[in-house]
Amino acid sequence: MNWKPNYMAIIVLVFLAIFSSFIFANRSIPACFSDSCFEVEIADDIKEREMGLMFRENLSDGSGMLFIFDESGIYPFWMKNTFIPLDIIWINENMEVVFIESYAMPCGEGECIPINPDILAKYVLEVNSGMVEKNNISIGDVMKWKKDTLF
Repeated sequence: MNWKPNYMAIIVLVFLAIFSSFIFANRSIPACFSDSCFEVEIADDIKEREMGLMFRENLSDGSGMLFIFDESGIYPFWMKNTFIPLDIIWINENMEVVFIESYAMPCGEGECIPINPDILAKYVLEVNSGMVEKNNISIGDVMKWKKDTLF
């Protein structure tokens, strides 16, 4: 029996699995407000949303993470195991900014209190702290992105 074709098939399958997980794990799209855009990673399932930007030691300028929820709701965020200060922007289903928490600081050793806006949102965008102010993003602004660019 010749095992060589079987080994080749296994190698190809392993390569495809690694390659596809890399591609899908690093999906990103541009998310724009007026004249400014951020290249954002997508967090649209429970695992990705739970992990968020935890354990990241830096976030390049002009980048961020867009959390996409299945439906509008109240979505508290916290900074547990997040090492970098962030601006957090809650966005409703009409793509309008409804709440902003600027300069959210990482949690210390003690209690980590969630940021809990009492307003419905379907999306939450995290960017480096200071980006909201620098780009003049405010409540009522509209975020634009191409949903069809998602896999």
